[in-house]
Amino acid sequence: MTEFNKSNWAKTDFTQQYRDNADIYIVERRRLLEILKSFYRHFLGKREQNHIVDIGCGDGIVTHGLLEIDDSIFATLIDGSEDMLNKAKERLKGFQNIYYIKASFQEILEKGILQQKSDFIVSSLAIHHLNMDEKREFFRLIHSNLYEGGYFMNIDVILPPTESLDRWYMKLWEEWMDERKASIGIEGKPSSDIIQRYKDMEENKPDTLNNQINALKEVGFKEVDCFYKYGIFTIFGGKK
Repeated sequence: MTEFNKSNWAKTDFTQQYRDNADIYIVERRRLLEILKSFYRHFLGKREQNHIVDIGCGDGIVTHGLLEIDDSIFATLIDGSEDMLNKAKERLKGFQNIYYIKASFQEILEKGILQQKSDFIVSSLAIHHLNMDEKREFFRLIHSNLYEGGYFMNIDVILPPTESLDRWYMKLWEEWMDERKASIGIEGKPSSDIIQRYKDMEENKPDTLNNQINALKEVGFKEVDCFYKYGIFTIFGGKK
């Protein structure tokens, strides 16, 4: 596991660049958030005062989306970046029953950060920083910290199962970023450079969708499925 303090996410300039360009970098970002909200409405929306945990919360956009449709939520946001947590606090200013924990994945796994049972645990574009053994351990921890009938959703990037699919998925991603930049009239680094940076970063350790689906089943999740997929960008999860 890459130590958080040695990762790019510990650098304020890196996190700022990410926030500024997230709608360009993340394929169908708004669609991903709408699917998240649809899932919540369908499976959890009739319950009162759900406790949710947002792991690797970044600037709080995921929790904010859920609070827009259910402001009775009790939310715990966890991130290793102080900068990101501060941005989340700014975004969620005015909402009640919001708690923040500064902790890396390593600390979550080793220090028992998750102690209270939750109705819904969500993570967005974060778990791919763990290798497959660590992912499996993390999925097991998440399962143990859900109430019976609770849900886990992971919005993340995955490793294509073959080189030919990898080449196509990277092309899809490049085309998406080029179209987004053209639509808002900005110039910047070539999209191919951004993709290469993603591939070169040692802290990125995506694994195949099948391996992660199987790992969820192995640790006890039910109704496990991929809920959405666009190239390497996916949403998957299951029920305890």
